[in-house]
Amino acid sequence: MSIFKKIRTYVLKKEEVVRPWVLIDAKDQTLGRLATRISDVLRGKDLPTYTPHVDSGSFVIVINADKIKVTGKKLTQKMYYTYSGYAGGLKERTLGEQLKRAPDKVILHAVKGMLPKSKLAAAMLTKLKVFAGDQHPHAAQKPQTITLS
Repeated sequence: MSIFKKIRTYVLKKEEVVRPWVLIDAKDQTLGRLATRISDVLRGKDLPTYTPHVDSGSFVIVINADKIKVTGKKLTQKMYYTYSGYAGGLKERTLGEQLKRAPDKVILHAVKGMLPKSKLAAAMLTKLKVFAGDQHPHAAQKPQTITLS
């Protein structure tokens, strides 16, 4: 008989995953801090059954994406690039222009950069729903509201 007790680590199985819906209001939230919190919820790090290699996170609904704030001169200096694949096809926009054009893509891009670089990231991103206004079509799922401090 050993004096050391065997401690077993709980590993969540794919079939045991329960995914609640979470609502996050992005109004007056800093972009980076908001994206960090969203990525943690998408990965399931806020749950006691977190397992790194299993997609165990919640569905996340983000509203008021057009009302986020950033610090410093990021509105004019931070650039977003798209490339068509053709010569001369590189387009660049500032964060301010991107927020006017597609504020949901700003949050999506920030969260994508904070997820693991694996096949799980694509599955986690499909659970993220971002809306520019305060209305969303997922009221039937009865999402729980998370307040960020």
